[in-house]
Amino acid sequence: MSQTLGPYRLLSELGAGGFGQVHLALDPEGHTVAVKLLHPQVAADASALARLAREVETMRLVRGPYIAEVLDVSLDGARPYLVTRYVQGKPLSAAPKPVPDLARLARGLAAALLAMHQAGVVHRDLKPANVMISDGDPVVIDFGIARAFDSLSATAPGAVIGTPGYLAPEVIEGRPAAAAADVFSFGATLAYAATGRQPFGDGPLSAVAYRVVHQEPDLDGVPGWLEPLVLECLRRDPATRPTAAELCLRLGVPLSAGSPAEATSGPHAAGFADDASGISATAVGPAVPYALHEGGPVQHEPTQASSRRRLGRSLGDARLRHREKVRRIWVIGSGLFISLMAAAAWTPLREVALFLFAGYSLAVLADAAVAVVSRAPLKRPRIAVDLAAVFGTAALGLIMSAIFEPWTLALFAITALVVGVVFLLSA
Repeated sequence: MSQTLGPYRLLSELGAGGFGQVHLALDPEGHTVAVKLLHPQVAADASALARLAREVETMRLVRGPYIAEVLDVSLDGARPYLVTRYVQGKPLSAAPKPVPDLARLARGLAAALLAMHQAGVVHRDLKPANVMISDGDPVVIDFGIARAFDSLSATAPGAVIGTPGYLAPEVIEGRPAAAAADVFSFGATLAYAATGRQPFGDGPLSAVAYRVVHQEPDLDGVPGWLEPLVLECLRRDPATRPTAAELCLRLGVPLSAGSPAEATSGPHAAGFADDASGISATAVGPAVPYALHEGGPVQHEPTQASSRRRLGRSLGDARLRHREKVRRIWVIGSGLFISLMAAAAWTPLREVALFLFAGYSLAVLADAAVAVVSRAPLKRPRIAVDLAAVFGTAALGLIMSAIFEPWTLALFAITALVVGVVFLLSA
């Protein structure tokens, strides 16, 4: 049987969190909304409610398709509550990983951060559980609420609100959370969406917090086009992280997506590309030379078109660097394997060894010749690697043939082959 809370008719409980219970409800016009009924402990904290009342005034300014907007609030009664847009979907924490469309997720989250930060709101607890996936698009929930209830987390010295794996190091150390802390959480959330793992691992909260402050994130499995951007977001120094506006430029999201007039019309009306493939062109490039203050762009602001042209060029460079890295691994790895095989065959089957050396050398030198003729970018490092691989493979093979017995070298070669196959199958 349904209950009423003010003008809202509660239909069912959607879930519960640290601040209270969330109910599916109907407003007086019959529209579905989400009603967050604050926990009694929260309701009893007068100072926290006063801070929340101040926060709500700012939170209600935040609008956009990637934000669960605050629609109403009642903090004076015996059962204080907030009303937000109802988002039908499931949290990112329960979605399949890796997320099928990381580009779409990254763009939506960047637009949400921009909308919040332009309104002066810091989420403080951005994480997969606070990102709903609705029709393939991310929608951020519970923004701004954590800041109002800081005092409730102070049951122990140094305690903070949030999830350590997604909290910025400066917040864990007790410093105030600013917009840069949300950018850190954005990077950690994207890493989780790409891999299904927290970038700083699992375990006791204290252990995770220690890794956030002192160790590097584990980004194994994050796509090459996304990894550089995630690394920038996860920098320990908040001053060196990109801003929400810079994230949007890097991801091809128009800066107007953060303004209510543009954002409320939906992602396509705000200028989002229909396909997300272009994100790889911009996400990996270097930071755009775009001077920003908290109040917005300063003089000499580049146009959106010129920014996209620069970002497109940076994408091409990034893709080339990624392909060159993969090619270099193959050249060096195959050279090591050839040197083992040739060294094993040098004494009993010298013709086979010479054939292996010659075949490898011709293939690698042909690749270097193609780089010269085609005037390919990065050709000098490519040619240097190819020449070093040819001479290094021959020298290593001859040295190993003089040191080890053929059967030992054959065993090494078989082991290397098995390890290589297992690595490729698990990649």
